[in-house]
Amino acid sequence: MLEIKNLHKTFRSENGLEKNHVLKGISLTLDEGDFLTVIGGNGSGKTTLLNCICGVIKSDTGKIFIDKKEISKEKEYQRAKYIGRVFQDPMMGTIPDMTIIENLSLALNRGKRPGLNWSMTKVKRDFFVNQVKEFDLGLENRLDDRMRSLSGGQRQSLTLLMSTFNSPKLLLLDEHTAALDPKTAKKVMQITNEIVNKTKIPTIMVTHNMKDAIQYGNRLIMMKNGKIIFECSGKEKEELTVDKLISKFSEEVSELPDSMIL
Repeated sequence: MLEIKNLHKTFRSENGLEKNHVLKGISLTLDEGDFLTVIGGNGSGKTTLLNCICGVIKSDTGKIFIDKKEISKEKEYQRAKYIGRVFQDPMMGTIPDMTIIENLSLALNRGKRPGLNWSMTKVKRDFFVNQVKEFDLGLENRLDDRMRSLSGGQRQSLTLLMSTFNSPKLLLLDEHTAALDPKTAKKVMQITNEIVNKTKIPTIMVTHNMKDAIQYGNRLIMMKNGKIIFECSGKEKEELTVDKLISKFSEEVSELPDSMIL
């Protein structure tokens, strides 16, 4: 479970005179199995929120809890054992010059002390084959290929898989399909949905794609200027359409950002 209480974050200019109040009192709770989609224009605070949760940047005030344990003062590497994250760039999250199976093995052993359990056994290889095979990408027969030989969609799919190997308490997806072509993005979203539904890991997905925000997940929030200006869940979200979402956004702003009209 994730709980965020009254999170604030302000960035200052180099001369220290100008302030940009990016997060303004964000409070949010996610339970097991929750899949929250987050939309909003550029500068609304979406990625800053994820960065504060991960510890990439430190919030000014507010508290963050995972399974009722406060992690607000923990460093990024300490929070990494609780949190899985997939970025927009398919090149991040994997080591291109290592093979697929070497990347998978590193992810499986993350946080563990080096020992005999790091060795590649037939049982472990069969485990990787079965995990990758579920994606129907044909990669189960290419485990010894270099990661750099894969397409962006294939890399993102594997990064998704690796981010859930050690059963994190929270999964963060930061526009993880934005750099992919529409066909590949659709496939990655299907895989994302399968993983989240199967693992029940509380998930936050930031996206500019309104259709994806509506189609996937059981909850949705819209951010603007560091605040949550709209949220829905359950039946209200099931009945949500792009037109209704645009109407909600238009109530708060005079012009809809081009990046959200997809």
